[in-house]
Amino acid sequence: MPSFDVVSEVDSHELTNAVDQTNREISTRYDFKGSGAEVTQSDEMLTLTAQSEFQLNQMLDILRLKLSKRGIDVACLEPGKINEANQRATQEIKIRQGIDQAMAKQLVRITKDAKLKVQASVQGDQVRVTGKKRDDLQAAISLFREADLGLPLQYVNFRD
Repeated sequence: MPSFDVVSEVDSHELTNAVDQTNREISTRYDFKGSGAEVTQSDEMLTLTAQSEFQLNQMLDILRLKLSKRGIDVACLEPGKINEANQRATQEIKIRQGIDQAMAKQLVRITKDAKLKVQASVQGDQVRVTGKKRDDLQAAISLFREADLGLPLQYVNFRD
């Protein structure tokens, strides 16, 4: 029986490369010389550090550009509040990965409301969609793409 999985993942290697490229560009730009501006990466979090909020916004633009060039959807970024103290501004950006339960239920509801001949089931942080025909599964993928869910989705493990 044909099936595929709906997931929301970020390639950590490409994310690391994008962060490195961002830091490299920041270190060579004239308006950031001597400011100590940088982007640091932990597991599911990026931290931007600069002298002012304006520089943070510029760094975020550079980061988004580098991510999009590397094929990572910028909708996975969830910028936090900007903290300014002692001529230092920091901002934490959460990397959203995985489909939470509410989003998974919404995906299942979308497939049921469309009355497609497919079944969607929640399996941890992903949703498995199964059906009898490949065309039905492709219709489900196009349905998910049309729905604006605010989370980048990937379709993997397409089995025939």
